[in-house]
Amino acid sequence: MKTRLRLALALAMLAGAASAAEPTADLAFGAYQRGDYVAARGEAEKRLAANPKDAAALTLIGRLYLDGQGVAPDRAGAMQWFRRAADAGGRDAAYFFGAAALTGHDTPKDHGLARAYLEKAQDHPAALELLGEAALENDGKEPDFARAIAYFRRAATLENSDAAYALALLYKNGRGVPADPAEAAIWLRKASEAGHTAAMVEFAIMEFNGAGVARDRDHAVTLLRKAAAAGNVVAQNRLARLLAEGLGVEKNHSEAMLWNSRAKASGLVDDKLDALLERTIPPSEKSAPPAPPTAAK
Repeated sequence: MKTRLRLALALAMLAGAASAAEPTADLAFGAYQRGDYVAARGEAEKRLAANPKDAAALTLIGRLYLDGQGVAPDRAGAMQWFRRAADAGGRDAAYFFGAAALTGHDTPKDHGLARAYLEKAQDHPAALELLGEAALENDGKEPDFARAIAYFRRAATLENSDAAYALALLYKNGRGVPADPAEAAIWLRKASEAGHTAAMVEFAIMEFNGAGVARDRDHAVTLLRKAAAAGNVVAQNRLARLLAEGLGVEKNHSEAMLWNSRAKASGLVDDKLDALLERTIPPSEKSAPPAPPTAAK
């Protein structure tokens, strides 16, 4: 997943992550959760008057400015609130500001500053995963695989499924480490169990072929169905192929057509699959030939 998309997801999760860390009786977060944003800001400002380094209150005000809740929207200003919160020890805020600085989203792009703030987030799993991505990009130089793998492994151990998937691909493709299908399968399984659909597809392919893991075609098809239903276009395409050919599953032309049409609607056009489906249309599904014209009397 690209860093820009990761940032969007990070900001979307900010309110829940911040409020979950607060006592349920806190007035500022109670008002925020009720949708009384003016009161939430007022209570947060009271907290800051008592303690200017209250990281949770700083983060909450940043969120209000980010979304324009009870105040005029000011996304750049929100990032400065997050930076203050990070400097006061806020792990979530350090992650959000670091992610923004990494992409140049709502604050100037600065990879050095981004890495510093992502490190401030300490063992924040998503921050570690982003540090792994940054190590692979490495400011346009050769990827720093050793650092990337170390970050991804730490994040994956902390249940970050994106990191587990990234780590699996490095082992699967032998990038920065010797290719190790068995190790790749371990991390793909972990990411799949956490609901990561791209990992489901990769792990299903390995299970289907018995590569790096025991062959289990029934489970492979189950994983593809789950990922396809969740909207993964590659899973939809692969499932359509299996159904069209009857590989690991009973042949089902109609269902194959359904998944192929969904994949095509998302932009994945598979000419070979189209041709296969055209060749194997069951007689019962073929249109009746037009009746010959009636001779004029």
